[in-house]
Amino acid sequence: MIRTGLMELLKDSDKYKGLNIGLIINHTSVTDDMQMSIDAMLAKGLNVTTIFSPEHGLRGQVKEGEHIGHQTDERSGLPVYSLYGKNKTPEEEWLEKVDLLLFDIQDLGVRFYTYIYTLANTMKLAGKLGKKYIVCDRPNPISGNRIEGNPLDLHFSSFIGNYQLPIRHGMTAGELAGYLNIGFGFKADLTVIPMKNWERKMWFEETGLQWVPPSPNAPSIEMAQAYPGTCFFEGTNVSEGRGTTKPFEWVGAPWVDSYKWKEQLDSYDLEGVLFREIVFEPSNSKYTGETCQGVQIHVVDRDRFRPIETACAMIESLKFIHPSSFEWIQLKDKRYMIDLILGTDKFRTNLEEKRPILEWLHLQESSLDDFAEKRDKYLLYP
Repeated sequence: MIRTGLMELLKDSDKYKGLNIGLIINHTSVTDDMQMSIDAMLAKGLNVTTIFSPEHGLRGQVKEGEHIGHQTDERSGLPVYSLYGKNKTPEEEWLEKVDLLLFDIQDLGVRFYTYIYTLANTMKLAGKLGKKYIVCDRPNPISGNRIEGNPLDLHFSSFIGNYQLPIRHGMTAGELAGYLNIGFGFKADLTVIPMKNWERKMWFEETGLQWVPPSPNAPSIEMAQAYPGTCFFEGTNVSEGRGTTKPFEWVGAPWVDSYKWKEQLDSYDLEGVLFREIVFEPSNSKYTGETCQGVQIHVVDRDRFRPIETACAMIESLKFIHPSSFEWIQLKDKRYMIDLILGTDKFRTNLEEKRPILEWLHLQESSLDDFAEKRDKYLLYP
């Protein structure tokens, strides 16, 4: 059984008594017996003064991208400051009654999941203000021994991508905290409370921990396995399966010929994955109430499956089959959403110019040895 950093902290809670604690948490911050961390800490006599919540809110019920206001936690009566609204970094006065910031949120192990930027922003502010900072570590659910995808081009930095990370960085939140704090000069007084018994090769269900969906459309480890690639479809006019029982596993649109798409995908001979033709009707998000055709991703060997390579092939083949129907989503500021997700415009421009996209990806990934060497000194687990 894996013991999370939170459980290790609660075991030695006496050393934190007398400190005013600000929690950076959400609904995933639970003990082994599913008690919320705030309740467990208050029961231990710890002086929690403030709560900060990330995207999706303290209870994880708010949909993606929706700004959240400040509130009061009904149970504890504590103020809850939203870090996914007007502010993505706390105002300095919000920390006046805080000596120690404590981060305990289950991450998904990919560059574009926003929780790691809430970690970065709060840790940077802690460094500036001289506050202590603790990360209670949790597993990387898609294992910690894989690095995949292109490094981010800093010209495309945003709250869904920064710090030149590859898409799949292969670190836990605690390891990432060390990497960012030293490598990017945050200068926080950082302590990482590591897990007990976790190994890099582990997938989440091998930990003995219960899966608490980190966000509304992350219902399962199967979703998490596909997400590093199928998140790309958020930058297109193709449904990524939101509003269905299989988000990020079902992908399609009303105009897709699922038979031709599967036929094209099978020709890539991708490892560890099979595709099945499907029909679905989203209850919300893209194509609400419309009949969509597409494919389901079936991961048959997750150790050989490469989600980013798979998504590249999916988009390339779909553009080939439906060149007049497939579109990129453009934001109000004229930037393309896909460029922010990928952290580069080269993915989109290569596809527009009909250059083989897997050749581009493999060239990008050939440079990841430098990142792997840099992160090695911050790794905490065998």
